[in-house]
Amino acid sequence: MATAIIVDPQPGFALSPDLYMQFMEPLGTTDGSVAAAWDHVHDDWRPDVVEATAELAPPLLRFGGCLSSYYRWREGVGPRRKPMVNLLWGGVESNRVGTHEFVDFCRRVGSQPFFCVNFESDGRQGWARPPCGGKRSAGPAEAAAWVDYCNNPDNELRKRHGAEEPFGLKLWQVGNETSYDPKGYDRETAARRTLAFAKAMRRRDPDIRIIAWGDSGWAKRMLEVAGEHIDLLAFHNMFGAGSREPSSPLRYNQFRLDPDATWAHLMDAYRGPEEKIKRIREEVQGTSVPLAITECHFALLGRNRCEVLSTWAAGVANARLMHVHERHGDVLQIATLADFCGTRWQVNAVMIPTPGGTSFLMPVARVMGLYRRHSGTHAASVATTATDLDVTASRTGATLFLHVVNTNRTQAVTTGIEVPGHAVQSARVFEIAAPPELEIMEHNAGALAPQEKAVPPDLRWTFPAASVSAVEIRLV
Repeated sequence: MATAIIVDPQPGFALSPDLYMQFMEPLGTTDGSVAAAWDHVHDDWRPDVVEATAELAPPLLRFGGCLSSYYRWREGVGPRRKPMVNLLWGGVESNRVGTHEFVDFCRRVGSQPFFCVNFESDGRQGWARPPCGGKRSAGPAEAAAWVDYCNNPDNELRKRHGAEEPFGLKLWQVGNETSYDPKGYDRETAARRTLAFAKAMRRRDPDIRIIAWGDSGWAKRMLEVAGEHIDLLAFHNMFGAGSREPSSPLRYNQFRLDPDATWAHLMDAYRGPEEKIKRIREEVQGTSVPLAITECHFALLGRNRCEVLSTWAAGVANARLMHVHERHGDVLQIATLADFCGTRWQVNAVMIPTPGGTSFLMPVARVMGLYRRHSGTHAASVATTATDLDVTASRTGATLFLHVVNTNRTQAVTTGIEVPGHAVQSARVFEIAAPPELEIMEHNAGALAPQEKAVPPDLRWTFPAASVSAVEIRLV
């Protein structure tokens, strides 16, 4: 038998449930996304999208992204919506889905909504004053007014729009990928303007939590200038696992030609994102400000961001990166592994068949939903583990949770689980196991549904090849 999994169940740092958040952005002509999720005939969210999202169970849903740099929130509230040109993603957005509709969706699926405000177009003049005309940039006053609209019990405009009670949105992001465009704001300007936004927004609601932009070496200076008004620092972590190398099996759709090479590349995909997390950890070392990865996903060459992401092999790779997020949970409070929904991009968690059909979960969403439902409130330590198994642990009360990835593509691993000094009352496993080459589409969407199984009293278990499992152990 392989070396046992030995766990020290002593609770460590608090493990945020928001490590399994999702991110929604209207993507115009690039991907159906929000427009496809809305049933314009019945003027409501598609029930199959709501059902799939409830199964995914994201604790947080963020609205914004690059769209935030030219989004004017007042155009998406009230009985008369003003259409807008989607400057990055193409096409025209009707704004039928706005603040009220997004909050309503989140309430239906049990998620907390939060918005990314228009941060003066992040300094990008092409979006602030586009060739199609109009001013698309918005300053601190507009962001503060949005906070008031959502949170002030006496806001008359919201009441006129049919919401008597405030929405109570306590999490807001200022700035999105601000550091990525050399023609946009520089670090000093962004830090000063973040401070101005934060002060204005807090005057409307002093209890809100603000996420500021801290990527690209900006974290330290952002904290020096605006740290008193910042609750979290955001960065994004898109990763390609070497897919731009001509010999990479992840380049375009070459993954079908060599399953062994594809698997090897995917099992190493976590290394780049982990190094970025470590770098930003060092920047905030000595402060108490936690980190937020508000966007994160594979970015691979290929049709609609590469069809390999429909395979179970990619699901296993995403589980390994999820373990990285959990291990850095002492400083990482918010994270994701996918964009939320759409009709084309393989980086989406929920795929929406159009014009009809039933929405379904992608492999990454299956993993995120599994871990979301079977995780503890505090991290625990894994002292040893068996060869080929990647294991993290957490605990809530008398229940110990293990997340286990078998990184061996072809061989199962039989091992024991030991919790020294503790007797075990019962144990069960929730398991996803499938051929790595299995590609998930609408017709076989249920193939990756987790299977619940009882673990024998001696805690010996066989983890199938290429599997992701959540083990729950009830301690006496």
